[in-house]
Amino acid sequence: MMNSFEEFQTVCQEQLDLELSDDQINMFHVYYDLLIEWNQKMNLTAITELPDVLMKHFYDSVSLCKFYGEIRTETLSVIDVGTGAGFPGIPLKIAFPNLKITLLDSLQKRVGFLNEVINSLGLTEIEAVHGRAEVFGRDQKYRDQYDLCVSRAVANFATLSELCLPFLRMGGCFISYKSEKAAEELQVADKALFLLKGKVERVKEFTLPDTDMNRTFVVVKKTAPTPKPYPRKAGTPAKSPLS
Repeated sequence: MMNSFEEFQTVCQEQLDLELSDDQINMFHVYYDLLIEWNQKMNLTAITELPDVLMKHFYDSVSLCKFYGEIRTETLSVIDVGTGAGFPGIPLKIAFPNLKITLLDSLQKRVGFLNEVINSLGLTEIEAVHGRAEVFGRDQKYRDQYDLCVSRAVANFATLSELCLPFLRMGGCFISYKSEKAAEELQVADKALFLLKGKVERVKEFTLPDTDMNRTFVVVKKTAPTPKPYPRKAGTPAKSPLS
């Protein structure tokens, strides 16, 4: 387990071929301090010890670069659905400044925290917006607009697909961060993907360094425009997943 930001910097270099500058490491440090400070007055995360945050939040977020190399060099527009305390969107922005990121969350207080982080780090081409994916996914300002949609939200894969695919332009990818193996969820998501016009392109399973914690990335490519009825009204995708 990583016990310091220096160790985090080294592990990213060795495991991900990701070279983080001292300035970038300092940003992660400031982010951590703000996370702990704000977590005392509102529930942002149950994970607060430095080694756990470094591994389960920061490293986990940026590890996407090992399996989706486009984020390293391309100027992609990215939306992070259900971002919570900013994972994976803010770590991705710190590590890959070329990304243009929208952080979407349904709780205004969390958006206040996200804006504090953005301002404190001096980040540009990143915005935090308050709202539900079911509503924003129907808004022409956001629908069909992004190259990439990421989500670490705790929801089943069919639900996440309905919330995320409408944001993508043709050929864009939705990447679901799963904290366990996703085979079971994928088996029952075929109908949802057929209706939403998405196709699983690849599934990448790995273990966080020096742990027994499994992670899975599910990469779904948008193959055609998502039909207008989707996403359904707020709450419906979670209560009645397409299956």
